[in-house]
Amino acid sequence: MNDRDRDEEGRARNARPRDGLGRPLPYGAEGVERQPEGVTRAPEESLAEAQRLLDEGKPFHAHEVFEDAWKSGPADERELWRGLAQLAVGITHAARGNSAGARALLTRGSDNIEPFTAPRPHGIDIAGLREWALALAQDLAGEPDPPDANEIAPRLR
Repeated sequence: MNDRDRDEEGRARNARPRDGLGRPLPYGAEGVERQPEGVTRAPEESLAEAQRLLDEGKPFHAHEVFEDAWKSGPADERELWRGLAQLAVGITHAARGNSAGARALLTRGSDNIEPFTAPRPHGIDIAGLREWALALAQDLAGEPDPPDANEIAPRLR
C-alpha cells in the first residue's frame, strides 16, 4: 500500500503543515495556511499578495505566488517572475540559516531581473531590488545568526 500524500489527480503532494518559511511540521501541528498552487492572477494581484506575504515573514509562500505568475504569465515576462521567485527563495534560505544558498539565489534572481530595469514593468523597482539583493547577499557572508524574514524583506515597488 502506498501511504504517500496524493492530490485529487494522484500526484504526490506533501500534505504536512508548514511553517512560515515552508519547513514541514509534524502531521497534526498547526501550520501556516499554504498558498494555493496554479492560481492565475493579474500582475497587480501577484505583486500585492507577494508583498503582503513578504511583509508577514513568509517568503516561501511569496515564492509560490511568483512561481504561479512565472508559469502563467506572458513569455516575455517569465524571467522577471522567475527572478522575483528566486529572490523570495533567497530570503527563505537566509531566514533558515543557509547563507550560501541565500547568496546564490539572491545573486541569480538579481541577474534574472536585470534586463527589466527599464521601463519598470508593473511599477516594480528593479534597480532597487537588485541593489537590495546584492547588498543582502554580501551582508549574509559574515552574519552568524539567521535574520528574521520580515526584517530583510524588500519593497517590490
